[in-house]
Amino acid sequence: MSVLVATHDLCWLHDPGVGHPERSERLTAVRHGLQQSGADEAIQWIEASEAPRAALERVHPGTLLDDLMLRCEQGPMAIDPDTHVSADSGRAALRAAGAGLDLISALDRGEADMGWSMVRPPGHHALSTKQMGFCLINNIAVAAQFLVDRGERVAIVDVDAHHGNGTQAIFYDDPDVLFISLHQYPWYPYTGALEEVGEGAGRGRNVNIPMPAGATGDVYRAAMEKIVLPKLEWHRPTWLLISAGFDGHERDPLTELSLTSADYADMIAEMLPIVPAGRRLLFLEGGYDLQALADCGGATVAKALDHHHRPEATSSGGPGADQVAVARQLHMDGGIGDY
Repeated sequence: MSVLVATHDLCWLHDPGVGHPERSERLTAVRHGLQQSGADEAIQWIEASEAPRAALERVHPGTLLDDLMLRCEQGPMAIDPDTHVSADSGRAALRAAGAGLDLISALDRGEADMGWSMVRPPGHHALSTKQMGFCLINNIAVAAQFLVDRGERVAIVDVDAHHGNGTQAIFYDDPDVLFISLHQYPWYPYTGALEEVGEGAGRGRNVNIPMPAGATGDVYRAAMEKIVLPKLEWHRPTWLLISAGFDGHERDPLTELSLTSADYADMIAEMLPIVPAGRRLLFLEGGYDLQALADCGGATVAKALDHHHRPEATSSGGPGADQVAVARQLHMDGGIGDY
């Protein structure tokens, strides 16, 4: 088992401003966590290239991309109260979007069993026509659309504590993309209600599992067993893409969930066998406590590589079992999507 990690120096130069939680030290923390995992021999690093314009325009209109690049050139400036850009942000965003495509090409060539797009700015809040929530280009959506365009069936599982509203909206009516999100609710961006199940041909392929504040790993493990894994098996994806946001960690300053690095490692590792080796991609999203990021990154890669590195134990005892039961009834027992 081997992991290919794509990043670029420009991703460290994207600067949302002094005191902003989405800071360059986040990447340094994850890189440190991978080094601490003791699995260096199984981890390869590549430099991300810029995403081709044609691939970006399959997700975002060209006018929006042009406007984004102009804003960055004129920066620093605020796109909205949360989302700020600097002179280097546009070039960083192009590399962040290109990382997933580079990993797909490398995995196609058999260079690794799994890829990780370790970049910033993150992407899962970016709507087709709007930047928001620290996100400029929807990196995971660009990769997923590229795969769909060549005939693949894609599953996206978002374990960030914030709902991946941008990814959901982009694929809401697409039968080839299953989108599953486990997130704190209600919480920013205030989407991701249980009843948001997709529409048209995509009905049943949008699965939200809203979690209450304080939810722990045992609740997430129940959701995996009762909803996530059965829905993945039902969809029969050829590629699995995971929005790996680690801001559900109990130490994260922006959320109220109570997960540990072991919870994240176990949850992600449990999903990987759904698709063959060489068809698995992780995308770094949120996570704003640096030590938690290091622990989660190291534990996740170690678990995927069957290597022992366990900075923390799993968590249990928090609320959320009732919410999982309701979600199970709707998405599985209720027959949405002809399950």
